[in-house]
Amino acid sequence: MSEEKKKPDNKRTVDPAALQVLERNDGKIETAYDRYVNMQPQCNFGRTGICCRICLQGPCRITKKASKGICGAHSYTIVARNLVRAITGGAGAHADHGRHIIYTLIEMLEGKTLDYSIEDPDKLRRVAQNIGLSVEGKEERELLKEVLEIAVSDFTKLSGEPCRWLEATVTGGRMNKFTDCNIQPRSVNTTIAESMGQTHMGVDADPVNLVFQGLKTALADYIGMHIATDLSDVLFGTPKPVTSEANLGVIDPEMVNIALHGHNPLLSEMVVRAAREMEAEAEAAGAKGIKCMGICCTGNEVLMRQGVPLVTNFLSQELPIMTGALDAMVVDVQCIMPAIRAVAECYHTRIITTMSHSKIPGSYHVEFTEDRAMEKAREIIYLAIEAYKERLPDRIDIPQVKNKVTAGFSTEALLDIFAAVNPDNPIKVLTDAIDSGQLRGVVLLAGCNNLRVLHDQSHASVIKGLAANNVFLVATGCVAGTAAKLGLMNDEAVEKYAGEGLKAFIHMLNEANAGKLNEKLPLVFHMGSCVDNSRAYDLNTLMANEWGVDTPKVPYAASAPEAMSEKAVAIGTWCVTLGMPTHVGVTPEITGSALVDGVALQIAHDVYGGYFIWEEDPEKSVDVILAALDERTWKLRVHRQAKERYETEAISAGW
Repeated sequence: MSEEKKKPDNKRTVDPAALQVLERNDGKIETAYDRYVNMQPQCNFGRTGICCRICLQGPCRITKKASKGICGAHSYTIVARNLVRAITGGAGAHADHGRHIIYTLIEMLEGKTLDYSIEDPDKLRRVAQNIGLSVEGKEERELLKEVLEIAVSDFTKLSGEPCRWLEATVTGGRMNKFTDCNIQPRSVNTTIAESMGQTHMGVDADPVNLVFQGLKTALADYIGMHIATDLSDVLFGTPKPVTSEANLGVIDPEMVNIALHGHNPLLSEMVVRAAREMEAEAEAAGAKGIKCMGICCTGNEVLMRQGVPLVTNFLSQELPIMTGALDAMVVDVQCIMPAIRAVAECYHTRIITTMSHSKIPGSYHVEFTEDRAMEKAREIIYLAIEAYKERLPDRIDIPQVKNKVTAGFSTEALLDIFAAVNPDNPIKVLTDAIDSGQLRGVVLLAGCNNLRVLHDQSHASVIKGLAANNVFLVATGCVAGTAAKLGLMNDEAVEKYAGEGLKAFIHMLNEANAGKLNEKLPLVFHMGSCVDNSRAYDLNTLMANEWGVDTPKVPYAASAPEAMSEKAVAIGTWCVTLGMPTHVGVTPEITGSALVDGVALQIAHDVYGGYFIWEEDPEKSVDVILAALDERTWKLRVHRQAKERYETEAISAGW
């Protein structure tokens, strides 16, 4: 690689640990940072969404010379179809996760797997009651069977009654809106199939009709995600506050180091359990023990429930291998770069794939099966121990960068913390702080990493800017990974970055929970993996119900400063449909059609109350998010005053 290409490579992240690895590497081993530079310039047709590859006559690109595709499709049709297919891809990925959880629980009930059990019967009862089941006099397994029947129905039914998980987790106002707009999903799988058929060549050319199908598909994505989160909690336990560490410095040169990467907790939970049982085998190989660590959302899952440290997030997933001390990277599904195998060829690291539909050529493959889960986990540990024996000590160079992390904030955990202040109505602690002006509102930070912006910088800048302006912050996915790596997810960050209102609010919670929590509360509250954005939305619904309004009136926004995947497109779309202002820090591929872009930015607000905000500048992003929160807080206050003054029964129905 030439000198001029090395320089931008080393500057495409603000993570100090990642920078150390990249600077030491000096371009010798190709990484995502190099490939991004080599890819420039990228195709502007694809960037704006006006390239169609749906049939074999194309690709068709919209230009001044060719204003329509070969079939006659306008730019607005092409952009809308591409958008719907992206949403559908994201929904399909989340559905894959949810189906696997359902399947494993069914196998457990049928006695086909002995390694899993109901870890959280209280969560099982809460879920059952929430979806309308009676829990009185029912044993756990009987109740779980009934819950799973509804979960399977919400995934597969063809009839038109509302999906139970959607109806149970959103406001009545949202359900009425979905009925009025005819976007209620029949089921997760059915809606995904509908969208693929509707976007086939020669089917739907109406951009508005296509966008509405995209919204329906996004709601199907929300349903699948919520089912996955709820049932994972039943299976592995609902997260509670836990303290750990994050960044490359968690790698221990004296231990067998195993990175767990992907999005599915079914295997990773077992690997963590097996690692704790196999310390003697590691010691026999000369190590002091076994250390598991996480990458991406599998990492978030085991951090939240087991306190496993987080080594990095999506974009820098190759770099733990380049420390020379990672013995195995165990991958399941989603956001796994095929490039990790090429990097591992330069080291002793074993890349171990585990799912039949997610393989990388040249990797080790340990086929995960639910009926032999622990056996497979032990097989993986043995491969890591064998790799440890092949280490080259002179190649080990671990950046000594890591930060304390306090995570594990499920909705239940947050409510438990609020209950120390108001045991009768915990959510009122949060809404009262907004009513009084102590807090500006709540922002859900979600999404991936994307090299179109500087790695981790947009995440960190938006977090610091919102915190300084007294916004209560919850986070999921790789933005939570950024906060963890860069020291923004602990109590020290509160003192350093929080505005006076937010600082006073967190101090109040700390005092009320004195003796109850092992660590003081962080600046950013980690709510879990990407799929757990559904639990973050539950907080929004609780706030809306407390105020007696629909969610478009709640000062709660979403922000994806470094969005990347189709899953992020799907999540952002249901955030809008469920009534949230949704900032995206990487402009998506729809700007080639002013009509479709206008629907996302403007028309969506008129119909659903939520809307997208495209803004790539982190400082400007903070300003537009704050403006969205302030508008809602002001309207909420005015509408409440009008209600009290004129003694009406309800706050204004308009946004």
